[in-house]
Amino acid sequence: MQDQAPARRRVVVVGAGNAALCAALAARQEGAAATVLERAPRAERGGNSRFTMAAMRFAYDGLDDLRQVASGLTEEEVAASDFGTYPERQFAEDLERTGGGRANPELARTLVRESRPTLRWMRGLGVEFVPLYAGQAFEVDGKRRFWGGLTLQARGGGPGLVAALERAAERAGVETRYGCRAVALRVEEGAVRGVEIEEVSGRSKPLPAASGPEGPRAQRTSIEAEAVVLASGGFEANADWRRRHLGEGWEAAKVRGSRYNEGDGIRMALEAGAARAGQWSGCHAVAWDLNAPEVGNLEVRHRYQKHSYPLGIVVNSRGERFLDEGADFRNYTYARYGRKVLEQPGRFAWQVFDARVAHLLRDEYRKPHATRVEADSLAELAARLDGVDAGAFLRTVGGFNAAVRRDVPFDPSVRDGRSTRGLAPNKSNWANPLERPPFEAFAVTCGITFTFGGLAVDRRARVLDEDGRPIPRLFAAGELVGGLFHDNYPGGSGLTAGAVFGRRAGRGAARAGG
Repeated sequence: MQDQAPARRRVVVVGAGNAALCAALAARQEGAAATVLERAPRAERGGNSRFTMAAMRFAYDGLDDLRQVASGLTEEEVAASDFGTYPERQFAEDLERTGGGRANPELARTLVRESRPTLRWMRGLGVEFVPLYAGQAFEVDGKRRFWGGLTLQARGGGPGLVAALERAAERAGVETRYGCRAVALRVEEGAVRGVEIEEVSGRSKPLPAASGPEGPRAQRTSIEAEAVVLASGGFEANADWRRRHLGEGWEAAKVRGSRYNEGDGIRMALEAGAARAGQWSGCHAVAWDLNAPEVGNLEVRHRYQKHSYPLGIVVNSRGERFLDEGADFRNYTYARYGRKVLEQPGRFAWQVFDARVAHLLRDEYRKPHATRVEADSLAELAARLDGVDAGAFLRTVGGFNAAVRRDVPFDPSVRDGRSTRGLAPNKSNWANPLERPPFEAFAVTCGITFTFGGLAVDRRARVLDEDGRPIPRLFAAGELVGGLFHDNYPGGSGLTAGAVFGRRAGRGAARAGG
């Protein structure tokens, strides 16, 4: 992206993650000045985006489409890989299926159709996309076969994605202010004209809420703007909001990402007359290491997750299975299985595997921080599963082993139909008896990623009021937008949605100020 001349029109972007930076860059391309307000100090910048693997789902019909996004694919990688296809129709069906048909159709169509063009645009900004071999491809017949519609990630994961967008923003002359919390929108004659902020130089902890009782308040000032883009994430780090909207017990969930995502952008917009949208009782929540910290750790990032459960079984404190581990590829189940774990006694579970699949487990299972036990017999393993009824566990495993359809071949790269019979619940795919020592088990709890309830927007990322009319000069993108996801989502579509609607929000905001 070329350096651009100073502009008179100003767009303020609240947030500094993937969606926010895409919005700021799009606004600059339209000729507006852009100021990014990041509540976190510089060391913790980037919102939830920095905590991710930066996998991004997009529609493609073959290798040529893939190369439009991942220009650095080598001939060796192509020869050794089966990338398959992921047409727009399949992406749309996955959004429909995982969300139970409740996705806003206008937003869903926009996400699907703009997914590949937006990633090409990001590539032009300097974001490099590479094959997501770790955890998304199994070797079959001498080739690494990708599965579940998820093929590429930004080089360097979440930190690499944010760093690339930050470099582009710096080149483009985007101003970023760290430790700057937006607390209210300035509305004049029905249109948004800027934001009120609280700013404390050098502060390393979250600023208190504007109306909160704790500690001295920072001095409030205003920033004028011709338009504002809200892209400051959901409310997953706000324990009170989690309990209020998700239900009792959710205050105990561990926060996977930024501790600053407390719903500021949502609150500000609602106070200005915005309408709610989406599933306020729903969220993206995964199986997360039992002993992970209460909020995200930028050193470990996503590696507390435990996503290889389709290869084994999951048991609760009663020693019982409580979900279908093989209902679908993990891309289509992991975001709702954290809730299942939270619902169990003690809010924990154990994932159990034998040596047959040990080599297929994802990288996070081999990290030193993983809560793990190992044994050479099932009886010995049962004794080491802290908090679990050992006798019931052994009965569960015995019944599971007897129910496996051993006549069906095991193939982790497809829905293989290797299931169980006569159990409640049955396992639909990838069912292998637990027979080969050593046996391993990993303790997990619930880690919340982001919330599904948020603001109502249209396909142009304009925030809507209670009557469905755009609030003049107010736009939104990223995890604070409601209406796309319900109960579940296709893995990798969150960052793509943030980029698609961030780009649209930035363009619209720049033009609104003209």
